Amino acid sequence: MIEAHGLKKSFGKVQALKDVSFVAPDGKVTGLLGPNGAGKSTTLRILYTVLNPDAGTAVIDGADIRSDSMGVRRKIGVLPHSAGLYPNLSARENIAYYGRILGMQDDALQQRIDELAGLLELEDVIDRRAKGFSQGQRTKVALARALVHKPRNLLLDEPTNGLDVMATRALRELILKLKDEGICILFSSHIMQEVAALCDEIVIIGSGRVVAAGTPEALRQSTGEQELEEAFVKVIGSAEGLQ
Repeated sequence: MIEAHGLKKSFGKVQALKDVSFVAPDGKVTGLLGPNGAGKSTTLRILYTVLNPDAGTAVIDGADIRSDSMGVRRKIGVLPHSAGLYPNLSARENIAYYGRILGMQDDALQQRIDELAGLLELEDVIDRRAKGFSQGQRTKVALARALVHKPRNLLLDEPTNGLDVMATRALRELILKLKDEGICILFSSHIMQEVAALCDEIVIIGSGRVVAAGTPEALRQSTGEQELEEAFVKVIGSAEGLQ
């Protein structure tokens, strides 16, 4: 479970987060939505301990991001918006490097990498250098890296970026499978079709604050809109009108 409590963050005079609080429960996909500049990426970076909040905190399966950042990292898998692979390492080496940082032993680590290569259809490239990979291949390797230590919490930032139709469909099926296994999944996307298909709960951030939260159906009902995209636009428009 991921719990954010009163997160605030400024960069100079720019207040990126003013007050962000929400809960992403186990066994559900929680969508983190908002327009560009709303604070989604800042929130995610705080949750996976790349940034420290100015105020507030977050707790992931009992580990506090402020007092136990290493404990948090062991409990989460992260797919950032940029895959960030080492180009001169093979896919296997990229994944293994992260596993070793988290204390995985080599025999178990290599077995897990082979398992993920099959799951994500990476067998043909697993021992190739990442330099020259397509965007879809980079995303798959980054996802394997996020899953290598079998985390109970998964943070996905635009996970289908650069994937073709078949790869996108396979990723959706994997996300639903992980959800059924009780994994907590926090999922950021601009594609409303994906959000509608995957998310059990939605948290909408506007101008650094949580401006709406609930199930997709609850958000549609509260705004009087049939389509989730229209509900999102109305929520953001109302929030901006109150600034």
